[in-house]
Amino acid sequence: MIRTCLLAGAAASALLPAVPAGARTRDIATEERAEATIVVTGQRDPLRLNDQAQAGSRLGLTIRETPASVEVLTQDEMQVRGLRTARETFNDVVGAIAGNVPGNPAVVSLRGFAGNTVSILQDGVRVSASTVVQRDGNNWHYDRVEVLKGPASVLYGEGALAGVINKVTRKLVLGERHLDTLLSAGSFDTVFAAGGVNLPVSSTIAVRADASYQRSDSLYDVDDNDTFSTGLTASALWRPSDRLSLLVAIDHFEDRYDATYQGLPLIPGRYALRSTDAVTSANGLVADRALRRRNYNPRGAYSGADETTVRSRLDWAIGNGWTFALDLTGYAARRAFLLADSQTFVAPTPAFPNGSFRQSYQDFRHDHQFWNARGVIGNDSHIAGLRNRLSLGVEHNDTDFTSLRQQAPVTALPAVDVRNPAAVPVPTTTAIFTTTNVTFDSRLRQTSVFAEDALNLTPRWLLVGGVRRDHMALDRATIQNATGAVDRNSPTFDPISWRAGTTWDAAGGLTLYAQYTTAVSPVSSILLASIANSRFRLTKGRAYEAGFKASGWGGRASVTGAAYRIEQKDILTRDPNNLALTVQGGRQSSQGVELSAVVSPVKALRLSGGVSYTDAQYDELFEVVGGTRIDRRGNRPINIPSTTVNASALYTIADTVTLGGFLRHASAFHTDTANTIRVAGHVVLDASLSLPIAPQATVTLRGRNLTDAFYGEYSGYPTTNVYIGAPRSFEIALATRF
Repeated sequence: MIRTCLLAGAAASALLPAVPAGARTRDIATEERAEATIVVTGQRDPLRLNDQAQAGSRLGLTIRETPASVEVLTQDEMQVRGLRTARETFNDVVGAIAGNVPGNPAVVSLRGFAGNTVSILQDGVRVSASTVVQRDGNNWHYDRVEVLKGPASVLYGEGALAGVINKVTRKLVLGERHLDTLLSAGSFDTVFAAGGVNLPVSSTIAVRADASYQRSDSLYDVDDNDTFSTGLTASALWRPSDRLSLLVAIDHFEDRYDATYQGLPLIPGRYALRSTDAVTSANGLVADRALRRRNYNPRGAYSGADETTVRSRLDWAIGNGWTFALDLTGYAARRAFLLADSQTFVAPTPAFPNGSFRQSYQDFRHDHQFWNARGVIGNDSHIAGLRNRLSLGVEHNDTDFTSLRQQAPVTALPAVDVRNPAAVPVPTTTAIFTTTNVTFDSRLRQTSVFAEDALNLTPRWLLVGGVRRDHMALDRATIQNATGAVDRNSPTFDPISWRAGTTWDAAGGLTLYAQYTTAVSPVSSILLASIANSRFRLTKGRAYEAGFKASGWGGRASVTGAAYRIEQKDILTRDPNNLALTVQGGRQSSQGVELSAVVSPVKALRLSGGVSYTDAQYDELFEVVGGTRIDRRGNRPINIPSTTVNASALYTIADTVTLGGFLRHASAFHTDTANTIRVAGHVVLDASLSLPIAPQATVTLRGRNLTDAFYGEYSGYPTTNVYIGAPRSFEIALATRF
């Protein structure tokens, strides 16, 4: 596949001068492309409040008109900020943090919730829960990343409780030919190469292809953690008239992480050589900086994915304000997760004077097929003199999902020294899988009908509403691989989600908004839920949000602010009358505020930033520890910091050299529901220097984590493993546009 991507890029480059330019048909996308620059400074409406965001609505509303918080990161901004992967991009969203948990790469925490409560889309289509499908792939292939914060089940179905992230692939432009490339090399033997070409075939047809490749000894500078990711996306657009267009595309992505980094295991402080306060715990466990680069996974263990999407979209402007859109998507993926998923510290012995780890081991596999069809009819007209925008749609998808799930106890692997772990080979026999050895065979069928409406009561006052009903039928077989015994379950779910909101243009570039939304989410991913968990009903959520969106100072400043509260009920808890039973009835909530701003006081200077505060807690949750019922009410959910801050400054000297400074801060968070393990807050500083060396080429020098901060980024499967952020690193990059 690597060779395929590189050959595709080379072939595209060779074709560039050979294809005639064709007619110079221009549309909105063309104008945006023509104005694109490698350095983003001094732009008008810097938060793009007057642009449309696909994630926010199917009514063609602008971000200003949408009664919700919507944030957009464009490809130019991602390059300027040095965001290479999905995890880095999600981490730059105001109010979010992201981590690379082996089974959930680029998992996101947002507005007090995490995991499968944040839906990840590609071009507006949700394949499955984000904890199943999301990978930490290259973001070169995306024109922009849109983030709709707060519940969005009314648009995208179950799982969208905390928000939606929509990755929008690069779009074709009729009548233009251009070639973009990006090459970089840096610390940890990290190299990146990418290219994209847009070619006009005729005045009505254009094709585009993008390829990317990244490899590294380890993006986290961890031992034995070779990493690569690659992608190839291609599309063709036919637009015979202004009223009709057809897009056909194929996307292929691969990634692999050798000896998957499972995070730094915590050890008792008395055995640490370089004890730090990056992590503190009630029982004296600490993060030993001397173990910063250690990787305890067996040799041959890895995490990887190979996925392909084929999609098409038909857009037809019927006339008299009526439109029709049809999306067809097919998706296939194979994933593997072979790793030591937990480490148990054993005190020093004569055989291991530094102490040792006993490790459990897992071998999980996914074979995933999905197809989706969605048709939407829209109308933009007037009712009794009032502008009204309406969309009605139906969607159906089928999912076939098979997952081998094999788990071995801590006795399956040899003990390894804490400081000098031996290269233990990966197990080759299935006899070790005595803890779990099952196959999940799932078939999910989902049919949805939905409607949205936006009515202008006055030119400045807009009412927005929507409703969605889903019918979900799951057929699950859990097969015991050793005996062949099968346990079946066929639950159905019929949730209804809705929202009502309003926006008011208060004049002077200020828009006020408020909305109420509902959402549903399973107790765990529907495709990976145990038989017991699949029998539970969907959890329910609701949210209130109010805020403002403003622009002014001649278009040089934009500010948005929001206050919200999200509530989720029916999460799993223990039955107070029978501690052996897990029941629904728990509750969780969050409330907070967010503020984002971008200002360009002069053309050469751009200042941007965002700050969020989240007060999240379990309102009702009981767990059993050692046979005793423990009340977790008032505790903070895991991986949820109370405060995040993002800030950047870009200054261009004499229209040539651009200096950039970037700051990210997240406050402390906990790795367990008991809140006994605390990961300290952190501040990370990056900087860049960009210099055009030709009219179409820019060289950028970049430093990351300049203070070499030692900090916890996220926590994963065991609560005693914490993912340590990458140390200080440097890179040089060359970006070209022809």
